[in-house]
Amino acid sequence: MAKESGLGWTTLSVDDSAGSPQAIKNDITNLAISTPRAVQDVTGIDKSAMERLLLLADASFTLNGVFNDAAGASHAVFKTVPSTSVARTTTAAISGQTLAPELLYTDYQLTRADDGALTWSAPGVLADGVVPAWS
Repeated sequence: MAKESGLGWTTLSVDDSAGSPQAIKNDITNLAISTPRAVQDVTGIDKSAMERLLLLADASFTLNGVFNDAAGASHAVFKTVPSTSVARTTTAAISGQTLAPELLYTDYQLTRADDGALTWSAPGVLADGVVPAWS
């Protein structure tokens, strides 16, 4: 594969609170996906440089978008974040690469900017202990 842009996402869906995937990529203006690993410092006093062990894997998504309260759109998906405690499969796919972790969305933030724009942000964190992996 050659270098590519971030244009043309084929999939960005998030389960609603009933567990039904909703394709909301048209509402999303930007996103951040993180798949960090924890590390443990195991540097002994006999070393002159850091020594570490890799520990648990994690994942987080932060989705940002434009308010859309149509059926099956982003507001319908995220408006239940404060009132439900469910993991939601979140599937992102671009250029044949897919990541689909189970996430707990921890907030649904609405912002009305001074220019009148109504936008939202929804951060999610890994829910189920399954190592996130692109396929």
